Amino acid sequence: MKNQRYHFWKVFWVVLGLYIFFGIIGIIALSIVPDEGQRTAELFTWKAALKTFLSLLFSCFFFYFTINYFYQFLGEKKKFIPYLQVGLIAILLCFAYQFGAHLIFPTQEEEKYATIPILLFGFTIKSLFYIGISLLVAYLTNLRDDQKQRKILEEQKMQLEVEKSQAHLNFLKAQINPHFLHNTLNFLYAKSLPFSPELSEGILTLSDIMRYALSEGNTKDGKAPLKDEIEHVRNVIKINQLRFSNNLHVSFEVNGVVNGAMIIPFVLITLVENAFKHGDLKSPVNPIDIRLNVQGEALEFYCRNKKKTGPKEISTGVGLDNIRKRLELAYGSQVSLEVKDESDFYTTELIIKKL
Repeated sequence: MKNQRYHFWKVFWVVLGLYIFFGIIGIIALSIVPDEGQRTAELFTWKAALKTFLSLLFSCFFFYFTINYFYQFLGEKKKFIPYLQVGLIAILLCFAYQFGAHLIFPTQEEEKYATIPILLFGFTIKSLFYIGISLLVAYLTNLRDDQKQRKILEEQKMQLEVEKSQAHLNFLKAQINPHFLHNTLNFLYAKSLPFSPELSEGILTLSDIMRYALSEGNTKDGKAPLKDEIEHVRNVIKINQLRFSNNLHVSFEVNGVVNGAMIIPFVLITLVENAFKHGDLKSPVNPIDIRLNVQGEALEFYCRNKKKTGPKEISTGVGLDNIRKRLELAYGSQVSLEVKDESDFYTTELIIKKL
C-alpha cells in the first residue's frame, strides 16, 4: 500500500483502548440497572470473550485498510469512484463478518426479536458508521498533515527571505570597494590599450566579470539569463588563460538553444572554478572537459577534470553545499547534482529537468 499513514500496531492499540473503555462503561451501566445481573454474567463467558476477540481483530484490519486507503486517495486528490469502490468492498466485508458472527454467536435478543429486515438494517447502519469513522479519521489526518506541510514550507520561505536579506545587506556593505575597483579597471583599460593589447584584454575581461558579479539587474525572480551565465563562464576561462599565457587546456562545449532560458546565477561558474582550483590545467591528454546541453526546458551540465598532483588546496565543501541548497530551493525534485570523487578524476554532473 502506497502512502501508508497509520501502521497496523498503532491502529490495533487505539482500537483495543476503545474496546476496553466502552466495555468498562457497558459493564458499569448493566451493573447499576435492576434485573440485568444475568446479562452481566453472560459477558464473561468464553463465547462472549471469543466474539469480542474476533470483533477486535476485524475492526483493527478494517480500520487499518480503509483509513490508509482513504488517506491515500485524499493525498492524491482522487475523484469519487475510488472512494465508492473501496467503500463498497468494505461494506460487503462488514456485512459478511456481521452475518457470520450472528450465525456463530447469536444473542438471546437476536434469536427472540430479530428478523431478516431488522438484521439487515442493523448491519447497514453499523457498516456505514464504520466507513464514516474511517473517512473522518483519514480526512482529519490529511488536513493536519497539510497544515504541517504548509507550516514547514512557510518556515523555509521565511528562512530563505532572511538569508536573502542578509546576503543583500552583506552585498551593500561590500559594494563601495568593488565599484571603486570596477571604475579603476575601466580607467586602467583605457590607459593600457595603446601599450599592450594582451594586458588591456585581460583588464576588460576582468571588468566584465566584475560587472556581472555586481549587477543585481541581471536577475529576475532570482534567476538570470542562461546566455549571460555562459558568457560569465567563458570570461572566467579567458582570464585564467591570460594568467597562464594561454597554456591551459580547457574544453568548453555548448549545445542547444540557450536564448530565453533562465537559471539561478553563479551555479555553473562555481563548479567550473572548483575544477580550476583543484584540477591539473596543463595536461593536454586530460583537459578540463566542460559540456552544457540544453534540450527544451531541460539542462545538462558536465564538468570533469584530472586532479593535480602535489599539495592540495584545502576544500571546506561549503560552496558545493550552498549550491545544493540553492538548487533544491529553486527546482525541488526537478534537479539532481552528482559528484564523483575518484582517485585521479573529479566529475560533477548537474541535471535540471525544467529550468
